Amino acid sequence: MRFIIVLLGCLLHSLAFAQLPETPRSKRAIQQKTPELEQALSAKGLKLGAPIFIRIFKEEMQLEVWIQNGEQFELFKTYEICYYSGGLGTKTKQGDGKSPEGFYFINRHRLNPWSSYHLSFNLGYPNAYERAKGYTGDYLMIHGACVSIGCYAMTNEVIEELYTLGHKALEGGQTFFRVHIFPFKMTDRNINGHSGHPSIDFWKNLKAGYDWFEKYLTPPNVMVRDGEYVFD
Repeated sequence: MRFIIVLLGCLLHSLAFAQLPETPRSKRAIQQKTPELEQALSAKGLKLGAPIFIRIFKEEMQLEVWIQNGEQFELFKTYEICYYSGGLGTKTKQGDGKSPEGFYFINRHRLNPWSSYHLSFNLGYPNAYERAKGYTGDYLMIHGACVSIGCYAMTNEVIEELYTLGHKALEGGQTFFRVHIFPFKMTDRNINGHSGHPSIDFWKNLKAGYDWFEKYLTPPNVMVRDGEYVFD
């Protein structure tokens, strides 16, 4: 009997831990967006609830959503970013108005269905690299409402789609999904075109992660070693 009680307690704890945060607003958005997303994904041979990966490009004002299909990811859709602040170059201190560049991840604890900006994901800035550099700032998001200082703002309609994709992926078993943020598409031509920028060495480090995904179509594991991002 004691064993059964302990087992039941563990099961209830696991279920509670697995519960994703929800509000009437997020439930309504997910309910509304699910049928159209299922249809759009199915047309591309993809499935709602499969693992996702997000890339952001500042200069192009684009946010890409990739969906896992087999062992690789396929591009599902490219969304227009409504607004971000601070131009090219990453955030380094609280109050500088910059939107971050780098490698982030979003788990269930970083979903924010209570957001003042409709719905949002917390990027988790500062990440390990940024903490090692002494960078400061917090509560940097991808959110709705098309207005922001330091975040990536989408329209409410778009954030509802993104939130549904993220929620369903986490609900489907993805532990976290990665968000890679770049100043621009990291082609050799673009890197060379920005060679005089103060951030060029940092951007070359970001390019290694960009190139990894371009080659393997699966996002790399990202670590920090000797003050730089490293990938495997």
